[in-house]
Amino acid sequence: MTHSVSASVPMAGAPGAATPHHRFVRLMGTALTLILLLKLSGFFAWHEDVGVTRILKLVTRLAMTAAAFGAYRLVLRRGAVDSFRWHNTPAPLLYGTYLGLGLASLLWSRNPAYSFLQWLMDLECLVFAYYFVKCFLLLKEFFPGNPVRFYHVLGNTAFLVMLGFLGGALVAPDVFYRLTHGGEEARLGGYLMNPNELGMLCGVGLSCLMFDYQRHHKLLFTSAKVVVVLLALVLTGSRSSLVGFVLVLFFHLRQASNPRLKLAANLAALLALPVLAPLALVKQGGLEEVLSLTGRLPFWHALLTEALPQEPLLGYGFMRISYGEYFQSVHTYAAQMAHNTFIQVLLNLGLIGFTIAVLQLLFTMHGFFRREADTQLRLLGLGLLLPLLINSFTEFGIFGMNNYGILFYQFLIFLGSLHFHARLSPGEQQWLLRRRPELALAAA
Repeated sequence: MTHSVSASVPMAGAPGAATPHHRFVRLMGTALTLILLLKLSGFFAWHEDVGVTRILKLVTRLAMTAAAFGAYRLVLRRGAVDSFRWHNTPAPLLYGTYLGLGLASLLWSRNPAYSFLQWLMDLECLVFAYYFVKCFLLLKEFFPGNPVRFYHVLGNTAFLVMLGFLGGALVAPDVFYRLTHGGEEARLGGYLMNPNELGMLCGVGLSCLMFDYQRHHKLLFTSAKVVVVLLALVLTGSRSSLVGFVLVLFFHLRQASNPRLKLAANLAALLALPVLAPLALVKQGGLEEVLSLTGRLPFWHALLTEALPQEPLLGYGFMRISYGEYFQSVHTYAAQMAHNTFIQVLLNLGLIGFTIAVLQLLFTMHGFFRREADTQLRLLGLGLLLPLLINSFTEFGIFGMNNYGILFYQFLIFLGSLHFHARLSPGEQQWLLRRRPELALAAA
C-alpha cells in the first residue's frame, strides 16, 4: 500500500501558519544562491597562468558539486523523502547517450586527454545540476509556501555576478574590459569571461528576474537588480544576447494580465527600435561585419566543406574539430572550436552524434511545451532556452566546450523531466512519520 503526501498541510511561508522551518528555508535559499554563485565563478579565468586557472576551476567546481549534494542531504534530514520519477524520459536518456558516445570517442580522438577533460567537466556539471534541481523540487513539495524559487536564486546569482563585474570595471578597467576592433570598443568581461558568454548570463538573469515582477516580489529591489544586469548586458556589447533579452521580455509581457501594460510595452518596443537597431546590429565594421557574423560564416563554410567530409560519421573526438589542435582554412582564421554548438557537435561526434544531440534538444523542449505543462514552467523553459540557443549559434553553446551554458541546459533537462512522486512506499511513509509527523498524518 502506498500513500500520497498532502500539499495542504500548513508549512513554512503559508499564510497564517506556524513556521517551525522558516529559518531553515531561508538558510537554504541563501546557501543555494551562494553555491550557484561560487559554481559560476569556477568558469571564470581568474589567473593569467593556465595551470593555476585550471586548479582554481577544478577545486571550485568539485567543491560546489559536493556542496550541492550536501544541501540535498540536508533537505532530506529535515524530513523530505527522495521519491522521484521521470517524465519525458527520452531527454535524459538521449543526453546520457550523447555523453556515452563522447566517452567512446576517446578511442579515435587524436588528443584523448583533452577530450576526456572536457567530457569529465560536462559529467561533473550534470551531477551538480541533478542535486541542485532536486533541492528545489523537495523544498517545493515538503515546504509549500516557502519563498525559495529556482528562478529567484538564478536571477539573484546573475545580479551578484554583474554587480561584481561592474564594480571591478570601475576599480580595474584593464582587467574587466576587453578591447576589440583595434582598441576602439571596450566590452565588459575582459579575459575573465568571454563578453558574449557574460551577455548570455545577463539574458538568463533578466529572464529569471521577470518572474519576481509577476509575483510582485519586492518590486523596487527587483527593479534595481534589473537595471544593474541590463547595464551589464549593454556593456558586454553582446548583440545576440540583447536580441535574446528583447524576445524573452516580449513573451513575459504577453503573460501580463493588464491589457494596457501589453499595449504600452508594444508601443515602447516600436519606439525603441530606431535606437536599439544601431546598437544591436551596426557597430564597428558596419553592416558587412553583421552579415558575415564577424567572420563566422566563412569559417563555418570551411568547416562543413573541408573538415566534415574527412570524418563524417563519428567526428574527430569529443570537443575536437580537426586532427590538430586548431582548424584553419586558407581563407579563414584558426580556431579550436566552431563558434556554433551544432556545428561543433557535428564535427566532434559526426552525423551520429549530431542526430542524437538534435533529438535530445527536441525532447528537452517537449518537456516544457507539452500540453500538460503549466504556464510558469513553459515560460521558464522559454526564458532560459532562448538566450541559450541564441548564444549556441555563435559561441560555445549547450553542446560545445565546457561553459555555464551547458550547466543551465542541464538544469532545463532535469526541470522538465524530473518530478516528485507523491505516492510513497511504506518505508518512505515510516521515514516521514518519524521526521515530519504532521505531513505523514495528513497523507494517511
